Amino acid sequence: MFVAIFIILIVYFAYFMIMKSDEYVNSSYNPRLDTFSETVVRGSILTESGDVLAQTEVDSEGNETRVYPYDNLFAHVVGYSTNGMAGLELAENTYMLRSHSSLVEKVVNDVKEEKSQGDNIITTLDTSIQEAAYEALGDYDGAVVAIEPETGKVIAMVSKPDYDPNTIAQDWESLTSEDNDSSQLLNRATQGQYPPGSTFKIITALEYLIENDNNYEDYSYTCTGSTTMGNKQLKCYQGEVHGSVDLAESFAESCNTSFANMALDFDKSDYISLCDKMLFNQKIDFTLSTVASSFSYEKSDGDAMLMQTAIGQGETLVTPLHMALIAASIANDGVALKPYLVDSIESYDGNVVEEYEAEEYATLMTQEQSEILETFMRKTVKTGTASALLDNEYKAYGKTGTAEFNSSGDSHAWFVGYATKEGKKSIAIAVIVEDSGAGSKYAVPVADELFDAYFASDISDEED
Repeated sequence: MFVAIFIILIVYFAYFMIMKSDEYVNSSYNPRLDTFSETVVRGSILTESGDVLAQTEVDSEGNETRVYPYDNLFAHVVGYSTNGMAGLELAENTYMLRSHSSLVEKVVNDVKEEKSQGDNIITTLDTSIQEAAYEALGDYDGAVVAIEPETGKVIAMVSKPDYDPNTIAQDWESLTSEDNDSSQLLNRATQGQYPPGSTFKIITALEYLIENDNNYEDYSYTCTGSTTMGNKQLKCYQGEVHGSVDLAESFAESCNTSFANMALDFDKSDYISLCDKMLFNQKIDFTLSTVASSFSYEKSDGDAMLMQTAIGQGETLVTPLHMALIAASIANDGVALKPYLVDSIESYDGNVVEEYEAEEYATLMTQEQSEILETFMRKTVKTGTASALLDNEYKAYGKTGTAEFNSSGDSHAWFVGYATKEGKKSIAIAVIVEDSGAGSKYAVPVADELFDAYFASDISDEED
């Protein structure tokens, strides 16, 4: 028995050292981190092209100041390291407090009682794309996430309202005051939960394809602008009458009544299972802290709730990161690559310490299903609610959403989709503009500016 206990302890010790040690070392509650900072100058955070997003400046007297050259631009994704930690400053804290400078240099620094320079974090972020997303969102609250579908690299992540990490200590009281209800410190891209509105029709359409894989093209519905279930009335946006529509037209025109109608014939258990497969009710494994998108419909909830759920207006809540990942999976033949923010870790003199590569995360649908959804999303751009994206040098695919969030009918604007161009890498995005209005009017223009910036930048060039 003692031998068995000893073996179990050895196995657990090995597991802890290999799999869990970084997590505990990186905890803000770990007092050992204070000792690391006594001998190492915190490393920098940079983009792949070398733009400095965070660095430690040391004056002649040895005083250290953490500086963020882009002020608010990367606030939530880079984070802060004063008054606690957030963003990459927290997620990669341990690595920036390690030094892979040469052994000789470390010895010399010890003798001189000087600190060694910590390792640098090289992110997947692109400054020009981040700037485009930030400027396009303007004065609205909301979030933008941009991902490379073929790699999983997150190249832009914006959340508003924001803050200046350079003045986080001075602003802390106002940022955390009970009177401040703007949640400026919340990263809406990964932790904001929103009703998806009509962007959820991507999943409802997928369920219809699964249940009617041989005859989905036979679907037909006559939209009169509204429909009734019991004492509940469901309307198309602004009561628009779409007339006779097939499945593709229902999707492109975002016909609420058509999607509510098709959901009534669903196998409810299969619909719920599909949402589990589509990563609902589970945190996405990501560099930064995330919250799970929530799908809470149950078979006992009845048809009225089913109809609301099918158009994204039930109890469902999603994060922008999750929706961007769904768009990326459609662009990548149904396979979602694991989203990540750190490309590599380097010593201060440029030697690569660790390097990260694309990793398959989940297969959300078959290639055939992704290709059909792609035709629906292209039709949305060609003749539907995202037609403002049609006349461009790139080819866009998407789904708009207008998600009501209160009884007064106020709504968030959504766009979820991707764009391609021959000879270039594709880009998948999710855009939410809070308390604005229709997705076609407020979210699509943000997507347009982001796509324009992406295909005008070097990042979109295919690698050899």
